[in-house]
Amino acid sequence: MKTDILVVGSGCSGLFCALHLPKDRHILVITKSDVESSDSYLAQGGICMLRNEADYAPYFEDTMRAGHYENDKQSVEIMIRSSQDVIKDLISCGVDFQKKEDGSFSFTKEGAHSNKRILFHEDLTGKEITEKLYRTVKTLENVTILENTTLVDIVSDENACYGAVLRKCDGSLETVEADYTVLATGGIGGLFPFSTNFPHLTGDAIAIAAKHGVELKDVSYIQIHPTTLYTKDKEERSFLISESVRGEGAKLYGKDGRRFVNELLPRDLLTEAIRRQMEIDHTEFVWEDLRTIPEKELKTHFPNIVQHCLEKGYDVTKECIPVVPAQHYFMGGIKVNKESMTSMERLYAVGETACNGVHGKNRLASNSLLESLVFAKRAAKDIAAAYVRSPLKESYEDTELFDNVDFSQYCDTEKIKKDYHETAWRIIEEERKLKNAV
Repeated sequence: MKTDILVVGSGCSGLFCALHLPKDRHILVITKSDVESSDSYLAQGGICMLRNEADYAPYFEDTMRAGHYENDKQSVEIMIRSSQDVIKDLISCGVDFQKKEDGSFSFTKEGAHSNKRILFHEDLTGKEITEKLYRTVKTLENVTILENTTLVDIVSDENACYGAVLRKCDGSLETVEADYTVLATGGIGGLFPFSTNFPHLTGDAIAIAAKHGVELKDVSYIQIHPTTLYTKDKEERSFLISESVRGEGAKLYGKDGRRFVNELLPRDLLTEAIRRQMEIDHTEFVWEDLRTIPEKELKTHFPNIVQHCLEKGYDVTKECIPVVPAQHYFMGGIKVNKESMTSMERLYAVGETACNGVHGKNRLASNSLLESLVFAKRAAKDIAAAYVRSPLKESYEDTELFDNVDFSQYCDTEKIKKDYHETAWRIIEEERKLKNAV
């Protein structure tokens, strides 16, 4: 199989990248599951936008402070300065953000934000954005999307990527030759027993990158979301109780019914406080009170949360709900530059699997969707410019690179899965020990 550009992943970063790639190039988008099973669909809270110049310094400082000042300042600046253009792109794709009666945007606030700068669509912002991007991408004649198609490995030579080995939906293996490959494979939640992520997102790209000597960055920086709905079912994906509900006034209580923390602390600090309270109370959860939010606003802004809790036996308009921290977001990943290029030629990485330094040690709420889109677009523009700078051969048939791919090493699916999981964990643990020793 041949294509011009291979995009691995169909979340918002993969789709947004595909949308901005040259229309005269064929683009193949593959996804490990179905298109809707990406964490982009699960993002509840919203997407940040720089409202005006007066908010630039506070927004920059909020992002840096949440990241413990380990953020890459240039990346943060690029993200913030690009936010308004990205929002315009989304609106042109039909994304519907909440508006006031006068037609202006309605902004909300989340933990560690000093101002209201977050756009939202009910409590399903990620779903709204990703669905509209998917709908738009499907109209492009130069884009092919293959579901239930897994990246097994990349094919490289002398630190340049020329394509990949794929496992198709019927289990068969196939190579795809590509001028450029973009990894948009998402997070690592499937490695954890409790996570808000889909379980099939297991950090395979991290293991594959390490296997080929591609640089990684801050892989031990893993964000825990402080409030997910507590369940005794250990097999169930953790349901997120959005940061926005605390931004709108929800409170946290210990078993004695008393507040024990400032609910708008950065996520890592709030998680620590919740875990301390659970130890003090000898409980597996704390209580979150959404009754502090007016019922009309609660049902309008957070209908999905209200309905899900009701299905689990909790009426949030009348009672508190049990919440517990769970793995949520991967701040580290495959190291990329400001154009999302990895240390390997012709290989890019965007979204949660990439690390451009925006988030530092801890992600500021609602920066994830924005960061993913900003740097996915930059990747697309850089690839387009690369075609102009140095046109590539249409084929690699004059080399034996793809003819020599040994499919036998990929036949045992469970072994590959196990090896990649163990590799990802080993890399994370090694870096964690190294950082703790400093």
